Amino acid sequence: MSNHKDRVVIRRKKMAHAEHHGGSWKIAYADFMTAMMAFFLVMWILSLVPKQDLKEIADYFRMPLMDAVSGGHQSDYSRSVIPGGQPSLVPNPHPGVSNNQAADDRQDVERLEDLKSALEELIRIDPVLKEFRPQLLLDMTQDGLRIQIIDRQSRPMFSTGSAQVQLYMRAILRSLSAPLNEMPNRILISGHTDSLQYASGERLYSNWELSADRANAARQELVAGGLAEAKVKQVVGLADSVSLVKDNPAAAVNRRISLLVLNSRAERRMDEQAASGSEEFDLREAMQETEGPISIHIPGLPEMPSALPMVP
Repeated sequence: MSNHKDRVVIRRKKMAHAEHHGGSWKIAYADFMTAMMAFFLVMWILSLVPKQDLKEIADYFRMPLMDAVSGGHQSDYSRSVIPGGQPSLVPNPHPGVSNNQAADDRQDVERLEDLKSALEELIRIDPVLKEFRPQLLLDMTQDGLRIQIIDRQSRPMFSTGSAQVQLYMRAILRSLSAPLNEMPNRILISGHTDSLQYASGERLYSNWELSADRANAARQELVAGGLAEAKVKQVVGLADSVSLVKDNPAAAVNRRISLLVLNSRAERRMDEQAASGSEEFDLREAMQETEGPISIHIPGLPEMPSALPMVP
């Protein structure tokens, strides 16, 4: 019997493990979460911005984009398949308006908004205008800032059936002359009457002549108060064709003087129409109702907005 012992060898079989995936998925997930956080942050900020500001921001970015695709001088950096100087395939929403004009228009709107705020403050603190505050209506239209001085049964602006200016109306117009004269914008003055007709009929003297005479009388008072004559663009009489209260065309508030401080776009349109031989300016469009009217109470009348619907 041999003294040699057999050696026992134990073999352990190693199981192969799957390779480690690494952390690349974490980077992708972090990028996704960062993008989502930025998206919701932008949405939250946009929800806090007023609609009017959003519209102005959109207009600011829209114009350069439209100009970029509307043709022009071709450069070495141009990748467009449309040669420079060729007609654009995308219609221009503001034909004939350049970048400089668009920038001027935006500044013009801001200037008129500032004038509106300044006039509202002046009406609040000025001892003359404060007394007649219910008869002064201010609102913005697409053609500029509209200032309306309305009549009241107990306090008419003019003598009955004539263009003779009453003392309080003279005080209002002359108080408005200084701030209006400081603006580079020109003014369109329009006179309005109620629907009551003259007993003699319209063949001799009608509301058309009366409204035109009253508008011109208002111009004279503004000039006497310090407004430069060159600041007046146009003086027109509209009779009762654009009523302030459509349900009651004979109401005293329909008798009014409207001062439209024209923005640059409206003045350009008037100049273009004059150059083409047409002296007609769409006043009904300029007198249209604006968004968000301010309610103003006039004694003797139900509460009504500062920008009431206009009717032919």
